[in-house]
Amino acid sequence: MKKITALLLALVMMMSLCACGAKEESAPAASGDAFTVGVCQLMEHESLDKATQGFIDALTAELEAAGKSVNIDTQVAGEANLCTTVINTFTAKKVDLIMANATPALLAAANATTEIPVLGTSVTDYADTFGGNIPANVSGTSDAVPFDEQAKMMIDSLGLVKGDVVGVLYCSNESNSLIQYNAVKELFEAEGIVVEAYTFSETTELQALTTAMAAEVKAVYVPSDNTVAQNDSIVGTICTEAGVPVYTSYGGAVCYASLSIDYYELGAETGKMAAQILLGEKTPADIEIATLTPSVMYNDELCAQLGIELA
Repeated sequence: MKKITALLLALVMMMSLCACGAKEESAPAASGDAFTVGVCQLMEHESLDKATQGFIDALTAELEAAGKSVNIDTQVAGEANLCTTVINTFTAKKVDLIMANATPALLAAANATTEIPVLGTSVTDYADTFGGNIPANVSGTSDAVPFDEQAKMMIDSLGLVKGDVVGVLYCSNESNSLIQYNAVKELFEAEGIVVEAYTFSETTELQALTTAMAAEVKAVYVPSDNTVAQNDSIVGTICTEAGVPVYTSYGGAVCYASLSIDYYELGAETGKMAAQILLGEKTPADIEIATLTPSVMYNDELCAQLGIELA
């Protein structure tokens, strides 16, 4: 009798364990409303940080409104050649969508997958980035602003005339910056203003390069260059001490003026696109590359310090 009782107890325990196992296996099915998104951000600086936060906030809100949830894995590569490593972790995990913040991250994502939807942000020119052939699984938002309006803003506010020299400072490793350099060079030179490129590949070169530039130019133009933006306090300090005004395409405290977009809103627009894709409403091929309307900003304190009189 004792043996029978023991056998019955063992059987009951085995049935209980089986029941628990079945419960654990069914748990993932209950999380079918949760998506997984990988965010690859090139590096840390204010503009890219804002774009990533805007993306996260908007995507989370849009999915919550639809009764869904999302797990967002945000990784900062630190430098361009590490973007591929980050993206490969996302493809291995088979995430539902990749958001690539900055051009090197976008290129890494597009090269890694043709199946997973990829959205870019803080990217200036998608057509140029992909040689005129944007992959079907890629779309996103652009931080491009009208170069002609930026050039005119500098000419008018600084009273630039024929023969004046404008230095364009950018990292030679960033293709977006070269696009912007060529655009503003053409516009300035049409007015007889001389344009000189000051390029670097390593941040250790930036201080000496900026010091030399500040001694040779009347004004400085900085495109939406991530490497400069990450170190723009160096540029701002040197140029302000030399009495040389700095104009940036991305805004920031170092510029006396800017015609730029709100990077948080840029990221938020990208987040809304992501929600449409994850909810099955659109594919990346259905979504046009979006831009934002830029706003004019002047740094009154810096203008006064540099002796720039605003109309």
